[in-house]
Amino acid sequence: MNPIYQPTIDRYPTALRVLHWVRAVLVLGLLWAGWYMTGLNDEVPSKYELYYPWHKSFGLLTLLLVLTQIALRWQAASIPQPLATLASYERILSRLTQRLMYGLVLIVPLMGYSMSSTYTMSDGVFFFGVNLPELLPKNDDWFAVFQWLHKVLAYTLLALIVLHVVGALKHRFYDRDPRNDVLRRML
Repeated sequence: MNPIYQPTIDRYPTALRVLHWVRAVLVLGLLWAGWYMTGLNDEVPSKYELYYPWHKSFGLLTLLLVLTQIALRWQAASIPQPLATLASYERILSRLTQRLMYGLVLIVPLMGYSMSSTYTMSDGVFFFGVNLPELLPKNDDWFAVFQWLHKVLAYTLLALIVLHVVGALKHRFYDRDPRNDVLRRML
C-alpha cells in the first residue's frame, strides 16, 4: 500500500448523505426563490402571498435540517477525513469551505428570521402555516441591516456552493488519481 494513502471510511453515514442532498436541493431552491421573488413587482400578489411565506418556511426547515446534520456529525462514530491523496492546500480549502458553508446555512436563515421579526410591515414569521413568535422588536433600521446581511451572505453561500461543486467535479473527472474522487463518499 502507498505510505501516503491512508485508508478512510469510504462513505458518509446514510443519514448524513440523505440530509446533505436534501439540504442541497432546499438551499438551491431557496437561493433561486429569493432571487426571483425579490425581482417581482410589489403589485404581483404571489410575491407576498406565495413566495415570501414559502421562502420563510423552507428557510426555517433548512435551518432545522442543518442543526440535525451537525448533531449527527457530532455523534457519528467516525466520518471520512479529508483524503490524504489530495494536496495539502486542497484539504485545507475543503475544510474551510465546508465549515463556512455550514456556518452560512445557519446564519442566512437567522438573518431572514431577523428581517421578518424587525420589519414593521411584516405579518410575521411563518413555518408551514404556524405563526412563530417574533423575538426581536420592530425596527426598520435593524431590518435594513438584516436584509443586507441576508442578501450578501446568501450570495456568499452561493459562491461557496459553486466552489464546492467545482472542486468535487474536478476531483472526479480531472484528477489523475482515482482515489481523489470525493463525490463517491456522498453518493
